[in-house]
Amino acid sequence: MRLSDKVAVITGASGGIGAATVAKFVAEGARVLAADINREAAEEVAARHGDQVLAAAVDVTDYAQVVGMIDQAVERFGTLDVMLNNAGIGSAKMLLDHDPAEDFDPVCKVNQNGVYYGILAAAKKLQSLGKPGVIINTSSIYGTMASEMTFSYNTSKAAVDMMTKCAALELAPLNIRVVAVAPGRVDTPMLRQYEALGLWDHIRREQMRGEFTQPAEIADIFAFLASQESNCINGVTVMADDGFAQFKYPLLPEAVS
Repeated sequence: MRLSDKVAVITGASGGIGAATVAKFVAEGARVLAADINREAAEEVAARHGDQVLAAAVDVTDYAQVVGMIDQAVERFGTLDVMLNNAGIGSAKMLLDHDPAEDFDPVCKVNQNGVYYGILAAAKKLQSLGKPGVIINTSSIYGTMASEMTFSYNTSKAAVDMMTKCAALELAPLNIRVVAVAPGRVDTPMLRQYEALGLWDHIRREQMRGEFTQPAEIADIFAFLASQESNCINGVTVMADDGFAQFKYPLLPEAVS
């Protein structure tokens, strides 16, 4: 198993990608602290995996809580090897309809500040432990492209991409790798908001396979990046979008039906 004896902290652990990643890491031999702002949801995820997973209620917008989360993982499992900054939120609203306090600030606090806090706290802990490690950040295809109704989400994920590069450069001398994954259209509760807008079938067809990526497929990528098999991958955002960012939606529907 590629993650045997590794200890990982995963935020946003009760969501579609988060829960799938907890399961994947455990299957690969890791012990995991599964963190989520919803304690009950985190405990439900942990209950599926016995002593291999510890649940924690954590607000990633509070740096003290992030530091405490990492300390808790080390106290329980003895060390830290992988930090996965996966917690994220988003909403669909046109820019001119924004109320900054509702539509910009909360998204950036979770998606941007939360990742920054996770990078910083994990790096400091790894430095104090005197050991190498991997920090993985969940970005998005929308970190590199514009789209309607997702101004706050896109800008926050662009920040994640740059934080990944800058942290990787500074932490390389400590043998700490920093990478990001940019999922495309993944079948998660966050994406389901587009059903109500009548866009579900349209966005499904925008993938090369004509289907949504599943959370377990993203979890597989996270597990690879957390392992020694990916030791030459550093400072980059890995696109996991089924080709979405690389081609225009076909003009002929039968091409992707």
